[in-house]
Amino acid sequence: MKVLVTGGAGYIGSTICSALEDAGHTPVILDSLVTGRIEFIRDRAFYLGDIADANLLKKIFIEHSDINYTIHCAALIIVSESVQKPYEYYRENVAKSNELFHNLKELGCHKIVFSSSAAIYDVVPNFMVNEESPLKPQSPYAKTKYMMEMILQDYCASFENFKAISLRYFNPIGADPKMRSGLYIENPSHVLGKLVDTAIGRIKEFQITGVEWPTRDGSGIRDYIHVWDLAQAHVKAIDNFDFAFLKREPKSKNFHIINLGTGRGVTVRELLREFENVFGREIPKKVAPSRPGDVAGSYANENTALDLLEWKAMLHINQGIEDSLKWNSIRGDIIKYKLNDRGNNF
Repeated sequence: MKVLVTGGAGYIGSTICSALEDAGHTPVILDSLVTGRIEFIRDRAFYLGDIADANLLKKIFIEHSDINYTIHCAALIIVSESVQKPYEYYRENVAKSNELFHNLKELGCHKIVFSSSAAIYDVVPNFMVNEESPLKPQSPYAKTKYMMEMILQDYCASFENFKAISLRYFNPIGADPKMRSGLYIENPSHVLGKLVDTAIGRIKEFQITGVEWPTRDGSGIRDYIHVWDLAQAHVKAIDNFDFAFLKREPKSKNFHIINLGTGRGVTVRELLREFENVFGREIPKKVAPSRPGDVAGSYANENTALDLLEWKAMLHINQGIEDSLKWNSIRGDIIKYKLNDRGNNF
């Protein structure tokens, strides 16, 4: 089966493409390479361009008329950057996704799997959220994901054959276990990337950003899911797409929301201890203020994913740490060009 993957040259998108191939599917990649990596394309069908380019999308479907599904990963994703650049985030994530969905509808591709985010949830007393939990996106990035969901939901309600599954990611870590792809940003903003950079001496010390959250140790709580588990969930979403709608009628016509997490909440301090255990020694660290857009956090109730996709996260957090360290040791052999903070060449 052929699947269009927008953002298929990115960290998560490229891992999804590998998982699709391993399962016997054929990914077709649409990526602007603004943040994606040409090294992750490999010998896959690839189209360089913008997701809002109607003519390019038409060309893709003429040349691959047997595409049945779209996995939409393309987006700007850095929370702190979104606070500084809201215009760019609403343009790239919301306005262009609306064009993409419209053009897909016109081209007859009516089955969408969307990469959403758990960042849209409000903080709840026990930090475990399900798909019915209250929402309160706190950053422009999170708000764009919420808006993209609302657009999709309206398309699904308005057009009889248009269906979508929105997968709300928690916190991806690790790399493709076969080391075909992994994180490539030179100065990552996420916690595990900073732990690795501290361990190898690229940065002076790891900062625990925020220690006054109402969690068991004051640091933020997250649900760290191995990126390979995340990729497998997308394969399941394609394989079980029709099954998911037959098994349970969504409250919103033709639209499902599914959390992707492990069901286990881990604080930053707990992650730090796990990292030091895997790495084999302590790393320099200090307490720092929370960053713009930060929240206390949450972790997933995984029942819906198991019920509708027959998927469950299988890989332990330690493997995510091990794979991140291994990927970092070989990244320079795969990524051939110097990177800036957004991940693209210069």
